[in-house]
Amino acid sequence: MSSTEIPTTGHRTTLSPEVQQFLHNNPTLHLGGEASFYAERSHHLSVFGIHAIPAHQQHSITSVEFTAIRGPHGTIPIRAFYPSTATRTSKDCAALIYFHGGGYTVGSVDEFENGLRLLAEESGCQIYAAEYRLAPEWRYPTQLDEYSAVIDALQGQFGAERGVSRTKVFGGGDSAGGNMTAAIALKRRDEGKTNLAGQILLYPEARIPFDTPAAMENNTGLYLECNGIFSFADHYLPRGVAPGFKYISPGMQSIEYLEGQPPVAVFTSGFDPLRDVGVEYASKLQKAGVDVHWQHYPELTHGWLQMTAWSTDCVNAVKDVARSLKQMVGEV
Repeated sequence: MSSTEIPTTGHRTTLSPEVQQFLHNNPTLHLGGEASFYAERSHHLSVFGIHAIPAHQQHSITSVEFTAIRGPHGTIPIRAFYPSTATRTSKDCAALIYFHGGGYTVGSVDEFENGLRLLAEESGCQIYAAEYRLAPEWRYPTQLDEYSAVIDALQGQFGAERGVSRTKVFGGGDSAGGNMTAAIALKRRDEGKTNLAGQILLYPEARIPFDTPAAMENNTGLYLECNGIFSFADHYLPRGVAPGFKYISPGMQSIEYLEGQPPVAVFTSGFDPLRDVGVEYASKLQKAGVDVHWQHYPELTHGWLQMTAWSTDCVNAVKDVARSLKQMVGEV
């Protein structure tokens, strides 16, 4: 748990030169920009897809398995990353379920594979990245239903066949995936189900950032377009579900409601419109008595898990995440 009081807002310093160069080299790459989300889907795949990254910039991984489970809305494809210390034939392994970001609307496991390979090898955790159904074709609660199904599978026979300990199933995600991780931990707690062993939240959308300093400072030009976040929320929410609902905006809930959760590690970035809602959520969790670790990168922007091929600063941030995950596993 963080020994010092976590603030409610973050800060930024000078943007990492490597990240700045990446943004300069990809001036039309936006998340939540003015182009259609269909165009953003294909553009992201052409830049971040593992097949598009030169071989010398791809992180090594011991093995990758392409598999799937039956879910409540159909088949859920899962890509499993096995590090050298936790292969499929190992025993008593820790597993991290990963739900990627992209505003519930954009993205695929292909675009996150490079960073997840690094995270798996550095943490010694098996990672199971789910190809969940995207909005707006599929809206809430579809994604949480699928998240819960993957948790059940890893805690059950599917996990046992891969050496996973049912007490060492963690959940993680970035941005919208961080939102869904926080939400599913609350939902499973409320439903009395076996919960995640811990949560890894990378620059999470804990709530919509309409009233924060970061939404002003980082409104545009830094990859994630702040005003586009509202369109993503519209894609995700069916009519009749309020934006402040407990499983939609965990960061808007009372401190009392946030009590009794699994440990959480929250990572935030200075040049990110979601910066302050992530910091605020970490602060609330600390006040709720949750075991929380907060780490802030004032020089980074949104999306650094996907930028490790181009930035050592982003690589080092992912290695920090790996250390936090490894520490969580050791405390189970």
